[in-house]
Amino acid sequence: MDMTVKLQVFEGPLDLLLHLLDKNKVNIYDIPIVEITNQYLEYIREMKRQDLNVVSEFLVMAATLIDIKSRMLLPVEESDEEEQEDPRAELVEQLLEYKMYKCISYELKDRQMDAMRVMFKEPTIPEEVSTYEEPVNLDELVADLTLSKLNDIFKSIMRKQENKIDPIRSKFGRIEKEEVSLSDKMEYLERYAIEHPHFSFRSLLEAQCSKMNIIVTFLAVLELMKVGKIYIYQDKIFDDIRIDSKIAA
Repeated sequence: MDMTVKLQVFEGPLDLLLHLLDKNKVNIYDIPIVEITNQYLEYIREMKRQDLNVVSEFLVMAATLIDIKSRMLLPVEESDEEEQEDPRAELVEQLLEYKMYKCISYELKDRQMDAMRVMFKEPTIPEEVSTYEEPVNLDELVADLTLSKLNDIFKSIMRKQENKIDPIRSKFGRIEKEEVSLSDKMEYLERYAIEHPHFSFRSLLEAQCSKMNIIVTFLAVLELMKVGKIYIYQDKIFDDIRIDSKIAA
């Protein structure tokens, strides 16, 4: 009788590795690579037997584990023993980083669940209370106010207004956005190519009136090249680029 095994769904290869480490109760800094690799490969085989889609990430991690396993099984020369780097170091670093993000995701999920249980009450302040304004006694307010004090207050306010003005940017003119259409530029270039069957790429760009026009003209040249309406060639490196038109007049 066949026995059906239901596999746990993992978010990725690192998630599966963390599961195997927890299952075997091993230290993440001292991974028994041979045992973990064998269990990892067995899990991949089980996925294939159940006709599940084995994503490339799981297979890449399997290849990585086999590579680490093979490097650890190779003999180490005594002279290089002190300088030999642990083949598991990079994998351990990835696992620690993934574990940290996973713990943070659990914390955020818990906070989201707590937030869903929080109820908010709309403010129910009576209109007469919200519109109430404390009366102001104008006689008290200006009792000791003199023209001299008023003048000082006015000058202080004007100084604050002057400080808000940027002495440099306030003299800038208005920057107008230049609208240049690629389709319009392609039509212009097609008409130009009909009138000039052989012309210089440099002279074409120099005839443009702005940087935006130069950029869009360059894009129009690429588009016309792609559809085969113009042909570009250069005799030598750093020579001027020549353009031949294939557009019939």
